Amino acid sequence: MSVITTVNVKELMREDAPFGAAEIDQLKAAITGNQVADVRQELQALETKIAGGKASRGALLRAGITAYLLGRHQAADKYLSELSGDGLAEYYHGQVLLSLERWAEAEAKFEQAEKNGADPIDCKLARAGAIRCQGRLDDAEKMVRSSAPQGATRAEYSYQMGCILSDRGDTYGAVEYFERAVDMDPYHSKALFWLAGENSLRGNDEEAIRLYERSLSRPPLHLGALMNLGLLYEDNENYQAAAYCFRRVLEVYPNHARAKLYLQDIEAAHDMYYDEENLRNQARLSQILATPVTDFELSVRSRNCLQKMGIRNLGDLTRTTEAELLAGKNFGETSLHEIKFMLESRGLKLGQAVQKDKPRDYGYRAENLSPQEQALLNRPVADLNLSVRSRKCMSRLGITTLGELTSRTPDELLESKNFGVTSLNEVRQKLADLGLKLRND
Repeated sequence: MSVITTVNVKELMREDAPFGAAEIDQLKAAITGNQVADVRQELQALETKIAGGKASRGALLRAGITAYLLGRHQAADKYLSELSGDGLAEYYHGQVLLSLERWAEAEAKFEQAEKNGADPIDCKLARAGAIRCQGRLDDAEKMVRSSAPQGATRAEYSYQMGCILSDRGDTYGAVEYFERAVDMDPYHSKALFWLAGENSLRGNDEEAIRLYERSLSRPPLHLGALMNLGLLYEDNENYQAAAYCFRRVLEVYPNHARAKLYLQDIEAAHDMYYDEENLRNQARLSQILATPVTDFELSVRSRNCLQKMGIRNLGDLTRTTEAELLAGKNFGETSLHEIKFMLESRGLKLGQAVQKDKPRDYGYRAENLSPQEQALLNRPVADLNLSVRSRKCMSRLGITTLGELTSRTPDELLESKNFGVTSLNEVRQKLADLGLKLRND
């Protein structure tokens, strides 16, 4: 059974007491345990003193690092920017600047921190990260590899190498390095965050949730992880946990627009009724329709024909008729039977979605539209830059263009899981900005 060590937070935050790596580890333990309220109280006391013009270097250092660990990056930047010539303060200030995406300033700060006595390997690896974020991948890789004699045994080395490979499009190589980083440090929050995101993209929600939860079990608080975890909780209908995540974000940033939006949606939809069996069936069907045709052992002739026709998955086949397939070059009855058997094995048939697609009223008749208006309706819905929740609704409903979106009524959108009035108003506003609206609006 694990033992929770109680930290004397008041003594730890006393501005004239020693404050180095060991004390910061104690501070992290207090935040991880059940003493986060004590830490916030002591930080507030320091901030009151600083606001009153009685700020010592010790007060600024503790306030800056504590604010950073709690995810309050703007406040941390303010306090640590007043300290110079202190390697520890400059190193943590560099981390704050990374969180604020001020890459060039972070690079300079880590360089200065190394000159003023901070751990040279930590500074070099962090500086490489700032260089990479500016798009200078070759320079970043050169710096990371130059630290290999001492740095290769550190989790941060593998994390930075993983980031470089990821930015170059080598996802599999990146995963290997991120997993190596987590093997070295099971609580490396940034590596865990990346792996969680990759699992989420691949639909591995349970693993993504586990990794996000672990990344948040140690400070510094990663607001991006909190937001993503909240959305995953919500998708899995754990609304109480989702609301907790968004409230935690709002504790740090009371005006965080996305957290407010998502929390309002949860509260508005808390009592909404969902047909669970219907939702499960829809999700199951969507998964089947998304199955690539390359997953099946088709003849070369059938495979080549489907490729030429732009048919990538089973859903594409349900929107294609027998006549359309037979019109394909070198596609005959033998290939047709092969395709029909493949679909029947999944409870599907050719052309079954055609009739569903045809009757839809797109609200805007093509014959009444100018070429410019038609081009607007053909634009991808991604151009609206919708929130994550709204984008997921578009994906569930198979909406890919603005024309398809404007063919939907507000009620049809509201029937989608986790799509509430707040998200509906967002979609309406985005369309209105382009001079468009939903059907029946």
